[in-house]
Formats: sequence, C-alpha cells, structure tokens
Amino acid sequence: MLYDFITIGGATRDISLFSNQGIVIDNKRDILRQKLLAFEYGAKIRVNKFHYTYGGGGANTAVNLANFGFKTACLTAISGDENGRTVLANLKKLRVDTKLVKKFKTGDTGFSFILISKGERVIFTERGVNNLLKVEKKDLKFLKNTNQIYISSLSGDWFNSLSQIFSIVKENNIKVSWNPSEAQYGAGLKRLSPFLKKVYVFAVNKDEATELALMLSKKKYSRKFLDKETNLLNIIYEYGPQIVLITSGDQGAYVYDGNKYYHQKILKEKKKVDMTGVGDVFNSSFVAGLKIFKEDIPKSLKLAAKNTASKIAHLGAQNGLIAWDKKMNK
Repeated sequence: MLYDFITIGGATRDISLFSNQGIVIDNKRDILRQKLLAFEYGAKIRVNKFHYTYGGGGANTAVNLANFGFKTACLTAISGDENGRTVLANLKKLRVDTKLVKKFKTGDTGFSFILISKGERVIFTERGVNNLLKVEKKDLKFLKNTNQIYISSLSGDWFNSLSQIFSIVKENNIKVSWNPSEAQYGAGLKRLSPFLKKVYVFAVNKDEATELALMLSKKKYSRKFLDKETNLLNIIYEYGPQIVLITSGDQGAYVYDGNKYYHQKILKEKKKVDMTGVGDVFNSSFVAGLKIFKEDIPKSLKLAAKNTASKIAHLGAQNGLIAWDKKMNK
C-alpha cells in the first residue's frame, strides 16, 4: 500500500489571541456546557499578543501522524486565496503528502479565531470551503491505497462522503478511525449506526460522548449516570466500534475494547500555553500508538498523553509535538 494513513477533514488558517482578562466559570448544571470562558459584558478586552497558526481536524491529524514517521496524505479543501496557499505550504513543510488536497477557485479557505485566556480557549470558526469537501468515487482509487483512514471534522455532504469511504474498507482491509464533527451529532441513530459498525477507533470528548449517548439510546438516563465515563463507553460500544476512546479534560482519557476498561491520567505539561488541537493530537497519537505498539492500549494511551502534554506547552495545534525517530516505530 502507498500510504500508512490518509486523513480526511478540515484545514484552516488560524489567528490566536491571548488575553488575561477572561475567567473560567463552573457551569456543571448544564451537562453539555460544564465550563464557560467569560469576559466582562460591554468591556474593551485587552489583547496581550496574537499569532497566526494552522488548524483543522484533517490537517492537524495528518501533521501529527507524519511526525511519527508514517507516510501520510491529507484529503482536505482549500481555496485559491492567500490562506489556502499558506495552509498548503505548511502541510508540505511538515511532510504531509498534498496530492489529495482539493483546491476550489472560489470561496474562502477555512479560518478560525481562537481566544485564549489562562490556558483555556474558545474557538470561533468559519469553515469556508471545508463545507464543500466531499469524498467522491474518483477519490476511492487513492483511498484504497492506504492501511488506515482517519476521519475528522467532516461537514457539508458528510453522509455521502462516509458512504463512499466505508464502501471500500472491508474488501481492502482498511482500518477506519473516526472523530465525528458536530454535523453528525444531531443526525439520528438511523443514519449513524451503519457506519459505527465498521469503525476501528471511535474517538470523542466527554461532552460529545454525552450528546451521542442521549441521541443513540432509546432509554432516558439520569444526569448522574451520564456523568460516568464507563457508562458512556458502554452505550457507544454497543453500536459497533471496535474501540471507543473518550477524553475527559483533567480526568484524562478512558478506553473500552469490549473486554476491559482502560484509564490514562493526564501528564503534567511543562507549562500551559494553548489547549487548541489537544483532541486531535491525543486521538491521532492513540491511533498511531496502536500501530506502533501492535494494539497495546496502555502504551498507546501513554504515548498520546505524552504528546498532548508536549503540545500544550506550545502555541498552535500543530506545534510542540514530541520528536520521534523512525527507528522507534519498529
């Protein structure tokens, strides 16, 4: 096979603004929004510094997997604007194959405005031509030439894209890991369940897992029940993924493979600079670990935790990844 991984999802040019004037508010009464980052209403907020960076689930995971020495391509969408040109140049610089990047003549490349305060962040995103990204039949000849596919941040015509992807995985023995986007959460069980049955690693954060559990299950569960990660793992696992991964902020990460529950505590970062992209880094590092360590889940979780702690100490979703020697993959 030509590639170790092909990632599918968004790519963005980002601007990160730092301000020390925000406060984090405990909002546990709302199970889907348990923490809020707030600023004084009507105030002029002082920005301490700002930087241009890069993001998007497809691009972030491609850069991370390429950093582990895997031959990686990214199927994403950009426009012909300046942001698109810089996104493409950045992927090439970080050793990601860009043959599958779709270039649109009109529209805007995806852009995110990231507000960071005291290590926490809120992301305002304009998906731009990422909404036009779709996997077509002509793309399948490339997708057949990979060992694994990693799907993230799909929007637009996502259902037909997933249908195309999953139509080829069984006959070509391709493993598919999936970190669903917001577009999928409200789609309903009937649309999601056929795909879930074919997923290798299904990765979500706790808020996403809670929302999915409420959508997937016909039962009405109490808030206390849904607040327990193992219960969320069980609900999602019943719909077919081989491995379910839930990240839960300061509580670390939880995994269930149908036989055993695993928990990985967070590793203390040197300093907390920027949380942007931590989910993409953790999830794709875990998938990389499964390949490197021959499906040893504890080792894969430790690798993901180590890489995430390294990234948090740096600005941007694609910076600060641990240095990785290809010899370590053997």
